[in-house]
Amino acid sequence: MPRSYRLALPALCLSLILPCAFSIEAADSAPDAAKPAEEKPLERQPLLERSQEDATALERKVPIQEQQQLQAGADTFLALWKPANTAEPKGAVIIIPGAGESVDWPQAIGPLRRKLPDAEWSSLSITLPDLQSDVIAPRTAEAPPPTPTVAPTSKDATTAAPIEQVAGGEADVPDKVAAESSEEQSRVDAERIFARIDAAVAYAEQQSARSIVILGHGTGAYWAARYLSEKQTAQVEKLVMVAAQTPTAVKPELAELTPTLKLPTADIFYMDKALDRNAALERLQASKRLKTSAFSQVSLKALPGNTQAQQEQLFRRVRGWLSPQSVEADKL
Repeated sequence: MPRSYRLALPALCLSLILPCAFSIEAADSAPDAAKPAEEKPLERQPLLERSQEDATALERKVPIQEQQQLQAGADTFLALWKPANTAEPKGAVIIIPGAGESVDWPQAIGPLRRKLPDAEWSSLSITLPDLQSDVIAPRTAEAPPPTPTVAPTSKDATTAAPIEQVAGGEADVPDKVAAESSEEQSRVDAERIFARIDAAVAYAEQQSARSIVILGHGTGAYWAARYLSEKQTAQVEKLVMVAAQTPTAVKPELAELTPTLKLPTADIFYMDKALDRNAALERLQASKRLKTSAFSQVSLKALPGNTQAQQEQLFRRVRGWLSPQSVEADKL
């Protein structure tokens, strides 16, 4: 073999081997390079509360001059303010919506906040946070299905009773934990709601309101009554409850709160449903047991199919209780 061929052969073999070696090394290192990217978790933005989503949608519909962003601790929330249409307002009404309702809800909330300024009362409706106590309400234990009884043998008789006792005890633990968690979350819910009502009262004072009234609708009436029962703030002079309801898994009941109120309270309810009538009667009877009670009730009849007339009826009742002299003037 010629000497030139012997020198070229090793070089040729080396040129064939090196690309293969580099490709194998690159293939082995590729998974290692991609591994850190796979291990890095994706960051998700926290989900908005339903009440925040509703408020964001309303911001695009409600006139900007009515919108107020109030601060309550770490929460910023939407409130709608309409000043009274007079040079000498009688005061301000803070409107608290119920569960699932917005600051401009078409039943009670929106109509009242728009009509009250014509009755010489400024209105301020506020957004409440979502209730977390409803999410973790204690479950109702269901009775287990009947099982056929089998007479134990003499060897099994000593172990049957202890097994049943342990099973029953274990079943009670989750319910107890859930109940304690619900009570704690209910306390947290109350603190958040009270902070928002405090912010609303402070805003009404900044607007030089001569008198401050709180009006709650649905479960909003419960939180208004509980706020005034626990805090007994001197700035608020009157309370109006409309179609009041007690939230799920929350204590004390509304009938326990109303007798403790130290300010004039109007309880406006609809008589059409037996459940609502019975609850209103319970509140009335509880208030009668106290000599110092300033509790009064107004019954309304629902007008199905005529929403406008029903809202006008509610407004007239509220206005008549807030300003009795204006009703007498209308009759003249």
